[in-house]
Amino acid sequence: MTAYTGIQGQNILITATDPSNPTEGQIWYNSTSNLLKGYQNVVTNAWAAGGNMNNARASLGAAGTQTAAVGFAGNPGPGVNTELYNGSSWTTSGNMNTPRTAIGGTGSQTSALGIGGYTGGVSAACEKFNGSTWTTTGSLNTARYRPTGTGGSNTAAIAFGGFISDPTASNSTESFNGSTWTNVNTMNTTRGAMAGAGIQTAALAFAGFIPPTTRSAATESWNGTSWTSVNSMNTARSSPGGAGTQTLALAFGGEVPGPTGATELWNGTSWTTSPNSMATARAQLGGCGTQTAGLAFTGNTVPGVVVTTEEWTGQEVLVRTITTS
Repeated sequence: MTAYTGIQGQNILITATDPSNPTEGQIWYNSTSNLLKGYQNVVTNAWAAGGNMNNARASLGAAGTQTAAVGFAGNPGPGVNTELYNGSSWTTSGNMNTPRTAIGGTGSQTSALGIGGYTGGVSAACEKFNGSTWTTTGSLNTARYRPTGTGGSNTAAIAFGGFISDPTASNSTESFNGSTWTNVNTMNTTRGAMAGAGIQTAALAFAGFIPPTTRSAATESWNGTSWTSVNSMNTARSSPGGAGTQTLALAFGGEVPGPTGATELWNGTSWTTSPNSMATARAQLGGCGTQTAGLAFTGNTVPGVVVTTEEWTGQEVLVRTITTS
């Protein structure tokens, strides 16, 4: 006969709030909601079709999230068109003031920033978007096209890299306070046509093109003051899409040299190639969102530009209520 008094298990944590960083399989009792709960880690890591944009284009700017995005400018022209995404469909919004392509973008759907670009010549012009209209704001100190921008809004951002001419790249970084740009410390690897993730004080730069022929896998981390070279991507590429944060980033698409759909995930230390690529290989695309909810739209394919949108669903952290009967 089994002596149950000799069997010991683990005590269940009793807490007034759910743990901020639970481990997989952990169980606890929430004394506020009077519920027994557990943690489940769901990994999807897959692309699915979203709503098509109204205008096919490449070399456009992008900002926002998977369910509240904005795409603007780009090629073919007129290079002023703006579209808003609500998680299922795109709606045309207010035009930019200066037509351009090869533009940088960052921010949110209601607080976006369009940075530099090509207007028939290299441009330093920048514009701020409030969700419906564009307003011209302070210009970059260094005119450039295909720069990269990161920032949570159009009042706190950085712009880095890009091309100041053909075929001269830049390593300069500028910080934006909502009205003016200030030169700060330069990047370690001079390049343009890269992707970025993060905010003004904690950013990640990855991939890019180093003239005259080199596609880069270099990754750099920005701490608000300086850039540090960190582990490179698995696939060197130029003009990819990017999403996420400095420690949880997503890279997708680009040229290697032909368009690719390859997707990689950054965990703060290294890149991992996902077995699931985008359905439509493309470069010079719009990208935004997070590592678990990314958005890729339009871009340049073979043989031309597309209207296609794809939505990425990554690892989800789920807290489940445990019921018994």
